[in-house]
Amino acid sequence: MTLTEVARLAGVSRSAASFALNGRTDLRISAETAARVREAAEQLGYSPNLAAKTLRTGKSGTVALVSDFVGTTSFANAMVRGALRALGEADTLLFTVDTQGEPATESRALQNLVDRDVDGLLYSSMFTRKVELPHLARRMPVVLLNCISDETSVPAVIPDERVGGRTAARTLLEAGHREDIWFVGTFPTGFSGGAAWHGWSPLALAERLAGIEDELGESGARLAGTVAIDSDWDVPNGHDAVQELLATGSRPTAVICANDALAVGAYHALQEAGLSVPRDVSVIGFDGGAYVNTVMPQLTSVALPHEQLGREAVRILLNNPNEPGVRRLPMPLLVGASIAAPRTRG
Repeated sequence: MTLTEVARLAGVSRSAASFALNGRTDLRISAETAARVREAAEQLGYSPNLAAKTLRTGKSGTVALVSDFVGTTSFANAMVRGALRALGEADTLLFTVDTQGEPATESRALQNLVDRDVDGLLYSSMFTRKVELPHLARRMPVVLLNCISDETSVPAVIPDERVGGRTAARTLLEAGHREDIWFVGTFPTGFSGGAAWHGWSPLALAERLAGIEDELGESGARLAGTVAIDSDWDVPNGHDAVQELLATGSRPTAVICANDALAVGAYHALQEAGLSVPRDVSVIGFDGGAYVNTVMPQLTSVALPHEQLGREAVRILLNNPNEPGVRRLPMPLLVGASIAAPRTRG
């Protein structure tokens, strides 16, 4: 089917049909006429030539999301969902590419996307970290999603991890905790991150811990100590870290875990020691993902706003990609049943 046939069925000129289908407003076309043209195009199964449309409008109607592991892990793919929904409202398609953190794969993908004339790029990371923006990415409007760069001219959207840390500490303070609060999930000396993630260092650890210490300090409290993990922020490491803490003779009234997976491991270690959550020990985590529902009682967690991150990054990319700065989004508290007032110890 051709544009001429669409115009004939709609009873308009070919140029009017073209303007209506491309959403142009520089020719006076009534909403009723534009709707009639779109209906005719749908009835005839007409699909405009994308290359020709790009040449005419300078827009391809496509955006790309290039990430390390976002699309191939369940942890952070809500960012893709948020981006998809926001782009759908703007009638824009999304290409998604996961590079597994391999520079050669990333370079090939970016070159392919440049050749396809995508309108913009969401450069994303599975967890919040500092990245070095590839040269090819600078050839199109770009917004950093869940990561930051030393290039301050590039806009970025990340969770407000420091305030999230404050939220975790304040939740325990409001429950009456002041002493024997431990943080689980620091890194041992010389360790920057799990091998599966190329040893990349997450920004979340330092910022969450700083927020916790700030909030406790302002209330006249402080952490009893921190416990390092061996190799990754996962369930086995959480179990081993809390088991080692208890083996020293320490008896925490509350445990703040660097993420929910560590918190699940903490549950296991506490239960093995005959301690009950939250009667004996309160537990709070971070991330707000599927782990919160895998334990009883349900885990309280400071959630990552993944879908909102994707939406906000799209909003900036489509409306103001030249506005520099880092946009930090709030991390909401998911209230479970893992926090109670500390028990009186005899």
